[in-house]
Amino acid sequence: MILKTMEQHEELAARLKGRDFLVLADYSPEEIRFLIDLAIELKTRQKAGEICQPLKGKTLGMIFEKSSTRTRVSFEVGMFQLGGHALFLSRNDLQLGRGESVWDTGQVMSRYLDVIMIRTFTHRNVVELARGATVPVINGLTDFAHPCQALCDYQTILEHKGRLEGLKVAYVGDGNNMAHSLIMGASKLGVNFAIATPEGYEPAPEVMQLARETAAQTGSSVVLTHDPKEAVSGADIVYTDVWASMGQEEEQEERRKKFAGFQVNEELVKYAKPDFLFMHCLPAHRGEEVSEGVLDGKHSIVFDQAENRLHAQKAILVALV
Repeated sequence: MILKTMEQHEELAARLKGRDFLVLADYSPEEIRFLIDLAIELKTRQKAGEICQPLKGKTLGMIFEKSSTRTRVSFEVGMFQLGGHALFLSRNDLQLGRGESVWDTGQVMSRYLDVIMIRTFTHRNVVELARGATVPVINGLTDFAHPCQALCDYQTILEHKGRLEGLKVAYVGDGNNMAHSLIMGASKLGVNFAIATPEGYEPAPEVMQLARETAAQTGSSVVLTHDPKEAVSGADIVYTDVWASMGQEEEQEERRKKFAGFQVNEELVKYAKPDFLFMHCLPAHRGEEVSEGVLDGKHSIVFDQAENRLHAQKAILVALV
């Protein structure tokens, strides 16, 4: 899957200009790998102290209907490092909070901005924004997908393992937005994926179907189980996320009971490969979805993931704008 020719590289770069980044399903395996390779290149140049400002004079508008640590800081710093400017806009800063439509907002903001990122609740909002906007729209998180996080996760795995194809990623927990993007990314990149959820908390059926169809083309597999040990058995990567995402606080107690047997702890990771890596998109709740020993242990690369949000999102910005 590694790009072999300069012509292929240039063709992919041209293909990405002006595109939206809403879900990984919209991107081909070659395009996703192009973004990962670009993220690693930009990271290497930044670590070497090189000033790289291809977006000088460009402006990113960041719409936040959900609060954030990693998304806001990484996009804002990333745009600054690329020579551009990032503008933070909460719901209260916009007429969205007073009933202006998302489509109208996209139309108006496109007259001022070069690219828009939105972090919101309903996935329909980001789709509607992209329909209204005439500049690229990036999904910073919705209740359905978190493609920026998944892209940086596969970048992180590649950096640590040296390859993606043929590895096994085991995800234990809620079949949520994070699971959706990881599953789709795995199927595109030839990564074997196993997910273990409590009954009733499985990923969306349409995501599973599309991922399995894609995996059949890339030579990987997608497995759904309700047994965490089965999912983690022989895994190269063990991944989890919070049991109750933002907006699900009222379900916290019920979810804590349903997910009680799905904690990633020292006992469960014994079923993974001896050199497994532990991943979590953060923020994490120590003692809930993951034990403190695993989260802070020698196999954990959660802060490498967090750092790579910066580099992966810089790659998205450079590629699209």
